[in-house]
Amino acid sequence: SPLGSRRKQFKGTSAVVGAVVAAAGVVLLFLLGLLIMKKLKYERAKMLKRKFFQQNHGQLLQQFVSQSAGIAERMIMTLEELEKATHCFDNDLIVGGGGHGIVYKGILSNQHIVAIKKPKNVVRMEINEFINEVAILSQINHRNVVKLYGCCLETEVPMLVYEFISNGTLYEHLHVEGPKSLSWENRLRIAIEAAKSLAYLHSAASTPIIHRDVKSANILLDDTLTAKVADFGASKCIPMDISGVTTRAQGTRGYWDPMYFYTGRLTEKSDVYSFGVVLVELLTRKKPFSYLSSNDESLVAHFVTLFEGAA
Repeated sequence: SPLGSRRKQFKGTSAVVGAVVAAAGVVLLFLLGLLIMKKLKYERAKMLKRKFFQQNHGQLLQQFVSQSAGIAERMIMTLEELEKATHCFDNDLIVGGGGHGIVYKGILSNQHIVAIKKPKNVVRMEINEFINEVAILSQINHRNVVKLYGCCLETEVPMLVYEFISNGTLYEHLHVEGPKSLSWENRLRIAIEAAKSLAYLHSAASTPIIHRDVKSANILLDDTLTAKVADFGASKCIPMDISGVTTRAQGTRGYWDPMYFYTGRLTEKSDVYSFGVVLVELLTRKKPFSYLSSNDESLVAHFVTLFEGAA
C-alpha cells in the first residue's frame, strides 16, 4: 500500500541520515583527537623549551644582556627562529662540522646570513662557563675574530649563531692545488691577521680568552681572504690574576702544545705553540698531523731540526 511504501522510504532515509550522522561524529571525534594531540605536543614542546632554557641558565644570560650595553638586544634567539633560518636544520645546509658539533648555514629574519652551530654535547657543570663565555665573546669586536650574533638555549645543548664566512678555511686553501691555492703574500698577511686576533684575545679582551684549538681549519677566510679566527667551542676564559689553570687537555693532533698535553696546565702559551704550528704549515703547506720526514720526524720536529741546522 502507499502508506507502507512511505514507511519503508522513511525508514530508509532515517537509516541513511543516521549513518551520515554517525560518520560525521566519528570524523569530528577524530579531528578533535588530532587537535588535542597537537595541543599536547605543542604544550610539551613549550615545556621542554622552558626546561632547557632554565637548565642552560638562560636567566643568567638575560642578566648579562640587561647589564651590558655591549651585548646585542637579540642575543638570545628562539629555536623557532633558527628552525626557520635553516628549514628545520636541513642536511643540505650543513657547511661544516668537527669534534664539537655541526655547522648549518642560515638566514635570519633580519636577512643576516649566519652560521648556526649545534654542539654535540656540553658537560652540565660547564654551563655557567659557557654562558660567561657567550657574554664575553658577544662583546668582542675584532675584524679578525668571527662575530658572535647570539645563542639559543631552548634545546638540551645550547646553540651558537655566528656571522657566516663564505670562503672556507685556511686548511682548505693551503692543501689544494688550483684556484684556492694561496700566494706567499696572502699567506704572510693571514699569519699577521691571525696573530693579531690571538694577541687581542689574550691581552686586550676584558677577560683573557685562550682558544685551545688553534689550527688552520679554525681560521676562516672571507671573500677578500681576510682571516677570521673561529670555533671557540673549547676555549677558556682565564682571569687576569691567574697565571694558568689545570684542565683536561683539548685540541687537535699535530697542533697540541706538549707541555699542556702532559701537565694539563693551560696558559696563553698553549695557543702560541699551536699558532707556531700553523706558521710552519703556512711556510711548508704540509699537514701537521700526517707529515713524516724520511727519519720519521713529525712536521714540527723536522722543521726544528732544519732550523737548528741552518742557525
